[in-house]
Amino acid sequence: MPLAAQRRAAVLQWARDRGTLIIEDDYDGEFRYDRRPLGALQGHDPDLVAYAGTASKSLVPGLSLAWLVLPPRLVDALVDTKRLSDGHTGIIEQLTLAEFIRSGAHDRHIRRSRLRYRRRRDRLLALLAERSPDVTVTGIAAGLHAVLELGRELRGPDEAGIVSREACAVLGIRAVVG
Repeated sequence: MPLAAQRRAAVLQWARDRGTLIIEDDYDGEFRYDRRPLGALQGHDPDLVAYAGTASKSLVPGLSLAWLVLPPRLVDALVDTKRLSDGHTGIIEQLTLAEFIRSGAHDRHIRRSRLRYRRRRDRLLALLAERSPDVTVTGIAAGLHAVLELGRELRGPDEAGIVSREACAVLGIRAVVG
């Protein structure tokens, strides 16, 4: 979860005091809709934080590319471990992603995608408010998903059927009962 500046500083101090490593996974960080994305905690203390990321949501899951930004003292050990356990990450894919990032095309793609996904999310929320006022959207406004809470009258033994009918109603399609 995103932390306020004071909490971020406290977490870094906690790790510093204990000589431990923080693993930061910026899950959904590129697709925040309610505020500007936070900078990575790793940038505040690269010796205490390992930063993990993936191209699975920003580009395509089948690309199977992820990364770690590690404290320098851990790089050699991770490279050796990677070589022993899985030395087959595609070179062409890595070089293509590197050029995509270096050229600025990745940032442009993220900005366009964030706008597109925000519009889709806003449309979904508007349709839910209009057609299913007993459904509440919870959680943070980020990512490619929405967490929905069904109102009391929608919960019960036929919850799966209700969810299916509500989804069909919101999407404007007919429910198929099978």
